[in-house]
Amino acid sequence: MTSQTTDVPTPDQIRRAPKVLLHDHLDGGLRPGTIIEIAEQTGYTNLPETEADKLGIWFREAADSGSLERYLETFAHTCAVMQTRDALFRVAAECAEDLAQDGVVYAEVRYAPEQHLEGGLTLQEVVEAVNEGFREGERRARADGNRIRVGALLTAMRHAARALEIAELANSYRDSGVAGFDIAGAEAGFPPTRHLDAFEYLKRENNHFTIHAGEAFGLPSIWQALQWCGADRLGHGVRIIDDIEVAEDGTVKLGRLAAYVRDKRVPLEMCPTSNLQTGAAASYAEHPIGLLRRLHFRATVNTDNRLMSGTSMSQEFERLTEAFGYTLDDMQWFTVNAMKSAFIPFDERLAMINDVIKPGYAELKSAWLFKQTAATSGSTPPMG
Repeated sequence: MTSQTTDVPTPDQIRRAPKVLLHDHLDGGLRPGTIIEIAEQTGYTNLPETEADKLGIWFREAADSGSLERYLETFAHTCAVMQTRDALFRVAAECAEDLAQDGVVYAEVRYAPEQHLEGGLTLQEVVEAVNEGFREGERRARADGNRIRVGALLTAMRHAARALEIAELANSYRDSGVAGFDIAGAEAGFPPTRHLDAFEYLKRENNHFTIHAGEAFGLPSIWQALQWCGADRLGHGVRIIDDIEVAEDGTVKLGRLAAYVRDKRVPLEMCPTSNLQTGAAASYAEHPIGLLRRLHFRATVNTDNRLMSGTSMSQEFERLTEAFGYTLDDMQWFTVNAMKSAFIPFDERLAMINDVIKPGYAELKSAWLFKQTAATSGSTPPMG
């Protein structure tokens, strides 16, 4: 016997386990207290609450309201306080710190530079401020005994017309902290093919990109992202479930697109709590990630917007272990999937898997060996 991993891990084990995060929005993960402080410093007066606890609750309730307008309003507030170099630096540094504290060892955090220009910054100044913030956050985490590596993904808004410009920006900083490119925003009415020039440019430059697809919109969005645009990963991709039939006897039939996604090992950046908020899944137990895990799709677990969802990577895994009885072995499977799919060189991904992730899980999984020793260590030794 080499391990005993049949038990659902405890919250402490989940927090200590090495985790990899591929889908997290910088403007969706601010600390409520930071929002309030920057608003005071910059003169922003439109916050709905001015106490940190109440503001955090407001963000979660707004995201849960079922109103798209109220959900989008939440980002209006966070972006409003991210318009100066100092604010961007602070938010990025705190993001890296918070993720490291939660056991995340590698993260790709995305943001749209075009949404941070109202204070007079250039696109380049936005990118450099965020990159410097991530490096500072990595240093602070290391000083606290945590290790994390953070890469940026530059996002273009799919309803706007700056995708090629942002793609060129991502390419110019590819060796300076930017791991790749993304498009985000409303899927319906704004297909990824509107931005083919950006994707074709990135492919010519041998660069990496992911596309938000298959969240609010269905299979056509996924098909276009893959077959027209050539996405390396799918942001969410939860609607791939629409191309999978499960018969009453439990047998499963994959449609052509679902089979392609599985066979080609296309990474799915799944965000369970966020998907519940947007109606892409009815409950954790009914989330497609359960079936996709059983069918060995390359599913990964992510947070999307930690502030709006009131979540963390540890909390996402806690919900999934409650819903599906996942063990540390399952957590490791999801984590290795994510690391395999990261936008860094192969040898660095392999080193993270072999030198950080696997040893971390091995240590947690071997803890049962020492339970008996710990239980008896306080006993009185026999008299000689």
